[in-house]
Amino acid sequence: MNNTTAQTQLTITYIFIAFLFSVAIRMIWFYQFSGYDQFYFNGQFMINTNDGYAWAEGARDILSGVSQPNDLSKIQSSTAQLTAIFAKILPFSFESIILFMPVFLSSLIVIPLVLIGRSFNNLEMGFIAALLASITWSYYNRTMIGYYDTDMLNIVLPTFLLWSIIWAMRTREDKYLLITALEILFYRWWYPESYALEFSFFALILLYTLVFERKNLYNYKLMTLMLLAMPMLDELIRLVMVVGVFFAFKQEKMQKYIYYVFAVAVLIFLATGGINPIWGKLKSYVFKSSVSAAKDGLNLHFFNVMQTVREAGHIPFETFANRISGSIATFVLSIIGFIYLAYRHKVMLFALPMIGLGFLASVGGLRFTVYAVPVLALGIAFLIVEIANKMPDKKFRYLSMILLSAAVLYPNIMHVVSYKVPTVFMKDEVKVLDKLKHIADREDYVVAWWDYGYPIRYYADVKTLTDGAKHYGSVNFPVSFILTHPQEEAAKMARFDVEYTEKNFKEKRPFRNIELMTVDAGFDDTNDFLLSLQTDDVKLPKKTRDIYLYLPFKMLNIYPTVSAFSNIDLMNGNKTKAPFFYMSRSFKDTGETIKLGRGISIDKKTQTVQIGQNKVPMRRFVRTYYDKNMKLRKDEQMLDFSSPISVIYMSNYGTFLVLDEEAYNSLYIQLFVLENYNKNLFDKVIMTPKAKVYKLKI
Repeated sequence: MNNTTAQTQLTITYIFIAFLFSVAIRMIWFYQFSGYDQFYFNGQFMINTNDGYAWAEGARDILSGVSQPNDLSKIQSSTAQLTAIFAKILPFSFESIILFMPVFLSSLIVIPLVLIGRSFNNLEMGFIAALLASITWSYYNRTMIGYYDTDMLNIVLPTFLLWSIIWAMRTREDKYLLITALEILFYRWWYPESYALEFSFFALILLYTLVFERKNLYNYKLMTLMLLAMPMLDELIRLVMVVGVFFAFKQEKMQKYIYYVFAVAVLIFLATGGINPIWGKLKSYVFKSSVSAAKDGLNLHFFNVMQTVREAGHIPFETFANRISGSIATFVLSIIGFIYLAYRHKVMLFALPMIGLGFLASVGGLRFTVYAVPVLALGIAFLIVEIANKMPDKKFRYLSMILLSAAVLYPNIMHVVSYKVPTVFMKDEVKVLDKLKHIADREDYVVAWWDYGYPIRYYADVKTLTDGAKHYGSVNFPVSFILTHPQEEAAKMARFDVEYTEKNFKEKRPFRNIELMTVDAGFDDTNDFLLSLQTDDVKLPKKTRDIYLYLPFKMLNIYPTVSAFSNIDLMNGNKTKAPFFYMSRSFKDTGETIKLGRGISIDKKTQTVQIGQNKVPMRRFVRTYYDKNMKLRKDEQMLDFSSPISVIYMSNYGTFLVLDEEAYNSLYIQLFVLENYNKNLFDKVIMTPKAKVYKLKI
């Protein structure tokens, strides 16, 4: 057996072991919760990411061949299409496929890492990097079992792209020209937002060529095919261009025209949008503000959703380092190792775009850290191998390699063990939606906060106003208004928003519902329109479908965030006074007082609430509880009408609410917490402690 064959066998062995390791670690969550009934529905574990239900809905509709107009089902998405293919050819249930897809697809990252190690004749480096990268904090968090999302290939594909670029630049073999371009095509099909990273790879190769290898025709061939794979054109057109030019390049007579072909590729790239998508992403994640304004019409101002998305917020350095490498020490050593690796093999500088995007997390939020994981895993792995190579004999070499590898793997494995995330919905919540599916029509709308949009559409098969993709400020304002304002205003806004949403679909116009409502009602000031909802003068649009309200208990956790989207003067962007709302589940009864935390306590003797340095009398105290028939009951004491602060004790939930009149009278509090609903406006549909559904009557 020659050396090449032996190396190939060892490469395959390392890939196989690393793949099994990655899969096994991801199964820890499965065994931790295998007996927890609330995570199961219809005998199968549910997924644990909200966005996953978007792709699941799309795949479901592809398989059924049924998708009603304007339902926003992602039947055109690559994730849904690939899932549908798997569901057709694999002998497993649909629920099992979406649960386990992240496990197996994300574990493919070990392949390019081991192959990168092989390109430097350092398989041990690739193997150690594969073990580490496959389970590092941020990568595991976004690819664990049940995290059914595009992330299951979002790092695998650029790592493959890095591998092919490295091999292309090192071997100058024609096949890597085509492989690199095809990887870009597949990466873009899978994840359209890959544009910025693809361009970064291209820009670095261009810079390298201009500085070091200006006359190297191979580099221009590579860049040409990359550019032809990148334009904002149909996939088939790009594929034809890539394959056609690749075979043209293989003709000897074409060599003198390479610069011209490259120039044409540049023009095509610029003519189809160029760097516009990149700039758009930078503005969205880096140069973000709390308020965004429409550019025409009434020039309304809305609360920017990016200010409330945790993954797009600033993160502390320790979290940043842990997510990329598992610990600060490993992170620092990984950087040192990468610098040393790049010094020894300058082709590794082509990995800088992934590191740069990962480091963008320092300003753009934790979602980006995952991009730096595989590259810095190579850095620490190279350092480990270099240290091991200094050992006096083979025995100590392998022992040191094993111990050092275990040291960097350990904190990441411990993170996996402790990272016990729940499923998106509990079984009892899904039961509500499953029941609603048999009550509501597919053309009906369910009003709920955007966090619940995708799961609602998947389980109840209805339409929603907002979801994980459609949740910009102008869309969130009316939904926030509905959930956090009094019932009459909320009911009218619900009818307005649904009917205008459908009208926008039919007339193919932007979703500027509030502005259109204002203008159509004869106002030039949105504040006047909103005030008109309190009167009987406003004319509602014609009813075309039923509207349901989905009110889950878990929304209590985000009530202040929900209210923030409508606590704004749309005409000038000034934030209005937020309602006072405080929730406590960690309280202590000392006998005379109930300490709720954060400087808030209840004096039972004087019936007052201590809020910081201020002592405020209670307007009312309400205790809610469920009787043996699971009917909500209330004990209400009216205490001091001059006070704005009320206290609600939800005894079955072990939850105290301290809130002012604005929050107390909001639709969500009245309908979910107290079940005080206006019978002229709403009908009860489904009442459970976990979630409640009402039907709009107007």
